[in-house]
Amino acid sequence: MRHFGHLAPEVRQRLFHQEPCAFTADSPARLLSAALGATLYSPATRPRLADDILKQASSGVVSMVLCLEDSIDDADVAAGEENLVRQFADLAARPGAEPPLLFIRVRAPQQIPDLVRRLGPCVRLLSGFVLPKFTEERGLPFLEALAAAETASGRRLFAMPVLESPELLYRESRVDTLEGIARAVDKFRDRVLALRLGVTDFCSSYGLRRAPDMTAYDVQIVASVIADVVNMLGRADGTGFTVTGPVWEYFRAPERMFKPQLRQSPFLEVQAVELREKLIEHAMDGLLREISLDQANGLLGKTCIHPSHVLPVHALSVVSHEEFSDAQDILRPERGGGGVLRSAYTNKMNEVKPHRAWAERTLLRAEVFGVAGEDVGFVELLAAGIPA
Repeated sequence: MRHFGHLAPEVRQRLFHQEPCAFTADSPARLLSAALGATLYSPATRPRLADDILKQASSGVVSMVLCLEDSIDDADVAAGEENLVRQFADLAARPGAEPPLLFIRVRAPQQIPDLVRRLGPCVRLLSGFVLPKFTEERGLPFLEALAAAETASGRRLFAMPVLESPELLYRESRVDTLEGIARAVDKFRDRVLALRLGVTDFCSSYGLRRAPDMTAYDVQIVASVIADVVNMLGRADGTGFTVTGPVWEYFRAPERMFKPQLRQSPFLEVQAVELREKLIEHAMDGLLREISLDQANGLLGKTCIHPSHVLPVHALSVVSHEEFSDAQDILRPERGGGGVLRSAYTNKMNEVKPHRAWAERTLLRAEVFGVAGEDVGFVELLAAGIPA
């Protein structure tokens, strides 16, 4: 699989200076953690889940979470588990089927070894588990169960803890909770692919819900938690983890949102300002601002609950030609001693030592999401990805 792999080769060649790399579920963890992109959640109870998974993969989704937790009723958990086992068998029986990275969001630690046992050989299609309401006390049993299931099955399985507990939100317990989370995930570092932020649960503790024109960063109590999580768990010194952006709750059908204007041209005769006006009209401007703020605050990827969110997340994750040029200049071997140099775009100064960590992260993002052509921007990437 690869980002933008659903586009025709000639379209990718036109859009990208450097195309996104190909990867598989068996690729190195460092690559996969950066490549998660827009992780699409789906209730595990959907009756045609296998069809849904392959449909989303064909439209550019590279990671999905099949949820047995908050997205389904308490009474439906057993049926959801049975459905997952059936749907994985269905996927495994389809010749040439190429599903995205698949994760299961569980409620209790004992579900992990039980589901792995019930999946049998089909566990080869599973990349890991999402662990809800993660703290040190609640999280360690999940991680221990995952390690045991991995040993029993012989399949590499990753964990994605969700940071969403009230203890993490409340000021008086936040530091202790973060320190406990850090101890737990460090103990199982090789198995933790990414940390996910559960902002909806944070808001619920105070009876809050952000409007479609507001980002998570406009809700100060939420923004403070994101800052502290990145501060303690997202450092670029080798101790940090990939931290993904929070869910965006609002959506419109993508055909109604984009098609009327973009079908005027096979590529892009529509002006950027016209597209942006249409996005604002359909309540997508908040999503675009939040994705940009996610990246500015050190987050990579995003939890998504609707397919229409996937393309904007991926389009905004592509590295611009200017960013790529700066990162390459900073990391040239002859720059190892430091110093300051003028950007090739002649609009900024690049300081080699302070900007090195940024440059390394930028080149990793360039590897998985690609580098846009010199004159290609977000609008062109977005327009090219909308189905005809």
